[in-house]
Amino acid sequence: MKRLAMAFSGPSNSGKTTLITQVAKYFMEQNYKVCIIKHDPKDKASFDIAKKDSFKFFQSGADVMVLSPTRTTLFTHSPSSLDEAISKLGDFDFLFIEGLKTLDIPRISVFCKEIDETYFTYSDAIASYEKIFYKKLTWIHLDDLESICNFILKNSKKV
Repeated sequence: MKRLAMAFSGPSNSGKTTLITQVAKYFMEQNYKVCIIKHDPKDKASFDIAKKDSFKFFQSGADVMVLSPTRTTLFTHSPSSLDEAISKLGDFDFLFIEGLKTLDIPRISVFCKEIDETYFTYSDAIASYEKIFYKKLTWIHLDDLESICNFILKNSKKV
């Protein structure tokens, strides 16, 4: 397994999730195993549905693991470091991280509308529709999936 990581950042509704999904599919079509970690800094993501048993278990204060024939889901009440989260993933070729912009992981910042230069400090590349020249950042057109994936192959960090 390669165990290569690339992070993605950008403002809300900038196209991060769409791009990560496209990149993941691209590599999985080549038989690579892909994992994704999404940062939820505002703790607003919903993970379960009220009135379901797993929701009730989690609301009780317990950590909960749900096993099914097609997936395993773990809900815990304690935050995990990146290293702890990675250790729970098992083997993978590529790990894509959405958010966590201060991690020491190569990063593509994504902008489908307005450009926010505050992300440039943490970035190694910019994926956008508008061409950007900024210091040593690589610019890649947001629709050029092959170039984005080639950047990932050449610049990801072993974790």
